[in-house]
Amino acid sequence: MIIDAWAQHPTLRHSQDSIFASLRRWTKTETPMEELPVAATIAAMDTGGVDLALISAWQAPGRDMISNDEVASFVAAYPGRLVGVGSVDISRPMVAVREIRRCVEELGFKAIRVLPWLCEVPPTDRRFYPVYVACCEMGVPFCTQIGHTGPLMPSEVGRPIYLDQVSLDFPELVIVGGHIGYPWTEEAIAIATKHENVYIDTSAYTVKRYPVALVDFMRGHGRGKVLFGTNYPMIMPAQALAGLEALELDDEAQELFLAGNAKRIFAL
Repeated sequence: MIIDAWAQHPTLRHSQDSIFASLRRWTKTETPMEELPVAATIAAMDTGGVDLALISAWQAPGRDMISNDEVASFVAAYPGRLVGVGSVDISRPMVAVREIRRCVEELGFKAIRVLPWLCEVPPTDRRFYPVYVACCEMGVPFCTQIGHTGPLMPSEVGRPIYLDQVSLDFPELVIVGGHIGYPWTEEAIAIATKHENVYIDTSAYTVKRYPVALVDFMRGHGRGKVLFGTNYPMIMPAQALAGLEALELDDEAQELFLAGNAKRIFAL
């Protein structure tokens, strides 16, 4: 079984948002002019052998690029293949807390994702703390981005070391840091090793681009700490997984990486 820990079915608003224009230099694709059908996302999963994808809402202060209700509709269309991950606007703390509760209790989402670079503040900012409390209360992981930003936005807020203080303040909070933390991958590994509830996902990177330190971590004491992810549609599942055998993971480590860790962490 293969579970994608970070994907999104993009709305046209998300695809055309000005903040992502700079990403075209990585993907070499044109800006879409039509809505992508959910069936296209499922087809990409099938081609890559992905059984289940956690698809995320995208909310920045003041705007929804992919709303929680839209994600819920995508999941409803393919309930056996897609799992919802909500997002909230941290600039409105009480609204954010109520929305997290709605995401979990009414929409059935399995996690909440907020990206520090979209908010232009680090995850230690006070506005994140009500989100952490709500995630702890609702028993769902907090997912975020660690490492440099693809879009032309400041990268400093993605330093994995910020999660050290968050984990000290909220040891109960399960945190999944996506995008491997590059160029601070060893910092991410240190934080995941130090804190029981901190994990790393490999979204936005193909297997061939994993740093050696991360692969060594996956083979050894970090086998229970790393989750497979794509950041679809930026990277197609088949492309993300190409060359998997070169990692030389043993059977246990590979199963945990591809599905087992995600099943456990997201209670799938």
